[in-house]
Amino acid sequence: MKALFRRSQALQKLGRLDQAVSDLQRCVSLEPKNKAFQEALRALGSSMHEKMRTMSCTDSKVEQMFQILLDPEEKDADKKQKAAQNLIVLAREEAGAEKIFQSDGVRLLMQLLDTAKADVMLAALRTLVGLCSGHRSRTMAILAELGAPRLSAVLGVEHEQVSLAACNLLHVMFESLKEGLQKDFRGKEDAVVLDSSKDLKLLIKHLLELLALEGASAHGRDNALNLLIKVVPRKSPKETNNSMSLWVIDQGLKKILEVGSTVCGTPGSLPVTENSRMSTSVLLSKLYDDLKCDAERENFHHLCEDYVRSWFEGHELSGKLRAIQTVSCLLQGPSDAGNRVLELEGIMDSVLSLCASVSEAHQLVAVEALIHAADKAKRASFITANGVSLLKEIYKHSERDSIRIRALVGLCKLGSAGGTDFSMKQFAEGSTMKLAKQCRKWLCNEMIDAGTRRWAVEGLAYLTFDADVKEEFVEDKAAMQAMFHLAKSEDRSVLYAVASTLVNCTNSYDHEEPDPQMLELAKYAKQHIPEQHPKDKPDFVKRRVRKLLAAGVVSALACMVKSENPALTNSCRELISRVFLALVEEAEDRGGVVAQGGGKALIPLSLEGTEVGQTKAAQALAKITITSNPEMAFPGERIYEVVRPLVSLLHLQRTGLENFEGLMALTNLAGISERLRQKILKEKAVPMIEGYMFEEHELIRLAATECMCNMAMSKEVQELFLAEGSDRLKLMVLYSGEEDEKLRRAASGTLAMLTALHPPICKRIPQVTVHWLEILQALLLSPSVELQHRGAVVVMNMMAAEREVAEQLIASEMLEILSVLAKDKDKPRVAQAAKESLAQALAYGLIKPNPGQE
Repeated sequence: MKALFRRSQALQKLGRLDQAVSDLQRCVSLEPKNKAFQEALRALGSSMHEKMRTMSCTDSKVEQMFQILLDPEEKDADKKQKAAQNLIVLAREEAGAEKIFQSDGVRLLMQLLDTAKADVMLAALRTLVGLCSGHRSRTMAILAELGAPRLSAVLGVEHEQVSLAACNLLHVMFESLKEGLQKDFRGKEDAVVLDSSKDLKLLIKHLLELLALEGASAHGRDNALNLLIKVVPRKSPKETNNSMSLWVIDQGLKKILEVGSTVCGTPGSLPVTENSRMSTSVLLSKLYDDLKCDAERENFHHLCEDYVRSWFEGHELSGKLRAIQTVSCLLQGPSDAGNRVLELEGIMDSVLSLCASVSEAHQLVAVEALIHAADKAKRASFITANGVSLLKEIYKHSERDSIRIRALVGLCKLGSAGGTDFSMKQFAEGSTMKLAKQCRKWLCNEMIDAGTRRWAVEGLAYLTFDADVKEEFVEDKAAMQAMFHLAKSEDRSVLYAVASTLVNCTNSYDHEEPDPQMLELAKYAKQHIPEQHPKDKPDFVKRRVRKLLAAGVVSALACMVKSENPALTNSCRELISRVFLALVEEAEDRGGVVAQGGGKALIPLSLEGTEVGQTKAAQALAKITITSNPEMAFPGERIYEVVRPLVSLLHLQRTGLENFEGLMALTNLAGISERLRQKILKEKAVPMIEGYMFEEHELIRLAATECMCNMAMSKEVQELFLAEGSDRLKLMVLYSGEEDEKLRRAASGTLAMLTALHPPICKRIPQVTVHWLEILQALLLSPSVELQHRGAVVVMNMMAAEREVAEQLIASEMLEILSVLAKDKDKPRVAQAAKESLAQALAYGLIKPNPGQE
């Protein structure tokens, strides 16, 4: 009986009122006189009546909204817009979405899509998003009715906003089909087994076909690539199943390469945007990285080689151009595959010969391929021997800026092959400075289109390995601001080059100091020893950072992070994180970084990307949290998002500095509110904080103890100090007697907090160590007023906790010490605590009042 009643309550909460009524009616029939059952049935009847009234009202509203949107004679635009907005809002709520679905809404939405009117199509697509969000069974039904070909066709329309809305719908469908929600799974009587793998493959198949479809729009093609990037590769290496990537490679790799091989402006070429090739490279790279064994990678290589050969052999010049364009695309993505293809017979020779072509389009393709091929030091030396004179010839004599700037980037790349090693330069003294000057000149020339100016940033990304170039670049405020303006533009393919340039200017790449003994051995063996440029010393770097900040680098970086374009790869995120860490190195610069949106931008960087990138961003967040007011730096709910990145700095694989800064930042957060302390507890940080309290490094040990002091304000943490078999309390008591005054201050502060908030701890202190009295007396006799006050508060709390503990304290020399401290007028807080301790002893009858004194 009780089980039936409870089930009816649960069903009512789930909104399944008809089943809840059925259970309650059985309860009433079995116990007709039970008033609780009768009252519950009456209340449920009222709820059902109200729901039916609401549903009938909603039914009429849904019908009315569709009539307005489908009526060809309705001319009132505001009325139509309001109807569309109401439909979208209704679909966002589960009850509304279900009502639209049950009211033949999918068929009506399909009619809206067929109107070919942009505003009506947008309303239909956004409503469908609401219907599909988090509901797998409904998504499968909608997909079956609409059909994948129709959705793919809408994605490929010319209207950019409609295509983007279709992309969003398909992404929601993918997520729902992949995961589903708990609400899809019901009891045994309603058990439904859903297999969505066929639907997933069907959608992906149509996306792949869209890539090579001539009638599809350029934006639609980009959106299809972005969708494939998001939904096909595994999100984490921990997932073992990469079957979707293998299926896409087998079924659609050649279709993906069709986009990557497109040469703009040639007859029959696919419509593409300036971001299409970069998106293709990112997709290819993600697919290649998702492969797990050599056999899978070898299959990828063979498919790429077969595709390049199919264009290179048996075709005229146009085929060779497409083959070379494919090589460029692969070199920008999975470079291993690109290098393998580049080594095919005749490819490199064709690249060099086409560089001298009289056709601008042919030269563009060949020079870009040469630039991408120069990434490897081995190939760079080959091109230095065979292609430098050709690039110089093009740079000097070409009449087209678009060609000259690319040739310049090729020279820049070859000129920087020595990296930051001052002693290894490919070109003569002063050549790199001339190249950099020309790059800055083109970068600032607004008469040149943004796509061409992007190549000037590419050149600077290589040339800024040279410290002289960095110094000149940061002195040229116009060039810096022109680069930042490009970073905020729609052409997102410039992001990596901008980030690379900034990493070079701020010296935020990894560099380790060589072991002196190894240096001596290298000299003895006559091995090459890298040399640092004199202008890469800390003072020069600090000045460059200040100039970048003054030019507005933070707002540019924040804008770069907001981009959802595939060009914002994990590698690019890592570079941006490195720059941010360099920008907040000096405490006085952190406020300005936060004010320009740096704090907000760092949070997503610390949660997504490479492990190194996430760590660098988390460390930058820690630096800001240590020296700024966290509530101002991260207002509202944002402050709670900072906790997880900071906790990640406590992992054992992090450096000592990262551990220390993470602990310091968490100490600040833990002192703000109980909700933040609960968030830190939820992230399982307390065991890691405890671990660092045993650290040999005194600063890390101190930071962990201070953090624990603030965490001790939480009830859960207080209970940990009383856990059976735990030495936490013993450690705090012993640390209160250490020689390090800062550590003593943190530990005794924790004891003062614990004994005040959790009195049972007072009874436990005498049990944890025989030295407890000696340690408390040492605190009271300390020359430090802060330590004396902490000790006096601990004693006061222990005296108040229990008579037995008070007897132990008074039986020692503590009475004499307290009597002296109570008379000390120079230390009012200490004297007050001592007086309260003596008053408590007097109340227990352990001491007698001294006549003539207070």
